Amino acid sequence: MHLQRHKLMALTEYLAPRPAVPERCLRPAAGPQEEENGYARLLRRQVEEVFRDSRMIAVCQYNSMPGDDMVLMRHYLRKHNIEVKFFLNEIVRPVLSQSRYKNLLPLFVGRNILLVSPETKAKEMLRVLKGVPQVSLLGACIDDTILSRQGVENFAKLPPLEASQGQTVGALALLPSQTCSLLQHGAAHLTALLDRHIRQLRDGAGEGGTPAGPEPAQSPGAP
Repeated sequence: MHLQRHKLMALTEYLAPRPAVPERCLRPAAGPQEEENGYARLLRRQVEEVFRDSRMIAVCQYNSMPGDDMVLMRHYLRKHNIEVKFFLNEIVRPVLSQSRYKNLLPLFVGRNILLVSPETKAKEMLRVLKGVPQVSLLGACIDDTILSRQGVENFAKLPPLEASQGQTVGALALLPSQTCSLLQHGAAHLTALLDRHIRQLRDGAGEGGTPAGPEPAQSPGAP
C-alpha cells in the first residue's frame, strides 16, 4: 500500500465513541456478601413448627387495639387451647413459598396475626372473634385444607367428629339388622303357624276324646 493511501486509511478509520461515564462507575463493586441473620432463621424455624404441629391455622387481619383488649382476647382464646402468634410477613412469606401452604400467600398483606391450635376449634374461635371487631378472619387451613372465611363458618356448623362417627356406625349397623330380621321373619312366621295348629289339635282332642282315626282293615274271610 502506498504511504499516502496508508495515511488516508489511518485517518478515516472508525473509532467507537467512549461512554460518558466510565464502566467501573456503572458496575457496583462486589462487596462481601451479608450473612443471614440468625434471629431471622430462628423465626422461620418457629413458623415451620407452627404449621407442622397445628391442625387449625387461621390468618387474620389485625388492626390497632388497646392492650387490655388484646390480653382479654388471648385469655378467651387460650381457654379453648388457641394461641395468638405474631410473625412479620417478611418471615412468613419465604417459608410458605417453599411449602404446601403457598396458596395462603395472598392473605399475608398488611398486618396479620395467626390463631393456631392443635385441635379444630373453629366454632369457639369464631365466637371469640365476634366480639373483637379489630381482628378480621381472612381464611384458615384446617386439617391441611385451605378454607375461606365462609368455608370456616360452614365448617363450624358441622357436628363434632364423634357424633358424625356415631351416626355413620348406626346407619351401617341398621342395614344388617334389617336384613337379618327379614331373613328370620319367614321362619318365625312358619313356627308360629305350626304352634297354633298344634294347640288347636290339642284343644280338639281334649273336648271330644281321642280324634277318630281310620278304621283298621279287616282280614279276608273274617265274619
